[in-house]
Amino acid sequence: MTNATSFANRAPIHPASLADYQRWEQLLRKWNARINLVAPDSLDHFWNRHALDSAQILPLVTERDRTIVDFGSGAGFPALALAIDAKHQNADRHIHMIESVGKKASFLKSVSRETALPATIHAARIEALPSLQADLITARAFAPLGRILPLAMHHLGPDGRILLLKGANVAHEIKDAQLDWSFDTKLQPSMTEGGGQILLINELKPR
Repeated sequence: MTNATSFANRAPIHPASLADYQRWEQLLRKWNARINLVAPDSLDHFWNRHALDSAQILPLVTERDRTIVDFGSGAGFPALALAIDAKHQNADRHIHMIESVGKKASFLKSVSRETALPATIHAARIEALPSLQADLITARAFAPLGRILPLAMHHLGPDGRILLLKGANVAHEIKDAQLDWSFDTKLQPSMTEGGGQILLINELKPR
C-alpha cells in the first residue's frame, strides 16, 4: 500500500479525515528536510508504515476515553491520528502530546494548528508534568514497558488504560515488567508490522 487512496480503503477512519492525513504527510516531508523526525527512507512508506500503523488502534478507543495522553509523540504517531479522529467524529475528546525535543514539539504544534485538532502539545519531559489524569495513555516505539509503566502510573486517572504499539519482543517486556507491576493485558497482532503487537493494559498497580 503506497498511496492515500489505498490507506483510506483499509484504515478505520472517517472519510472526511483523509485531507488532514494528507496535510500531515506534506508537513512531515517539509519539516523532515530540516529536522530528523523520521528516517528519510520511511517517508515513501508513510501511508502504511506510519499512518495505517497509527490508525489501526482507533477502534480500541472508547467513548470514555476523553483525555488521551501520548508519550514521546515525535512525528505524531499515533497521537495525530487520534486527534484527527476525535475532530471528525465530533468526540468529546482531547489529545495531549508530550514531546521533550523542542523542534519535534514545534512540528506537532504546526500540524495541529493547520488542521485545527483538539490537541495540546507539551514540550516537556513526561515526569516533569503534573498528572494529566488520562483515561488512555498511548505510545509507539517509545521505551520498554518497564520504563513506560512508572510514567504511566503518574499520569493515569481512575480506571485509566494503556494502549501501546509494540514489537515482536513484547512478551519478554511483559514478563520483565510483571516483576514490579501487577496488570491485566490483552494482545492483538499489528496489521502493518510482521510480529508487531498492540498491547492493551488495564488495572495497573505497583507490587
